[in-house]
Amino acid sequence: MSAGHKEALKVGREQGRIVREYLEALDAHRPKRGRKRTPESIQKQLEAIDAKLDSVDALSRLQLRQERHNLQQELEAKSETVDLAGLEEAFVKVGAEYGGRKGIAYAVWREAGVDAAVLKRAGIGRGAS
Repeated sequence: MSAGHKEALKVGREQGRIVREYLEALDAHRPKRGRKRTPESIQKQLEAIDAKLDSVDALSRLQLRQERHNLQQELEAKSETVDLAGLEEAFVKVGAEYGGRKGIAYAVWREAGVDAAVLKRAGIGRGAS
């Protein structure tokens, strides 16, 4: 394998990582329907579960423990901060080259949740693939 080939593989992996991280961040921060859950409301639910645990049967206790586990994970996820602007800027730098190499159409980027303005800044036009 030539040095040029190795470098091309390295660039491809890096671009893939950047695109993946951006798309995952978009998915994680996509608005959801219904009432928004705040850390305070999640904490109230955790307290309610803790209050019930001693007074229910074993099977209900198991289900409450699972619910508590899910709520704790959700609470942890809400406390993590993601630099969406930084991920977007990195995507803008590599998106067109990556999409061109992989044959990803403009409509597919839009379907994946990438904003039209971001695609424009990345140099990905409606005529792409």
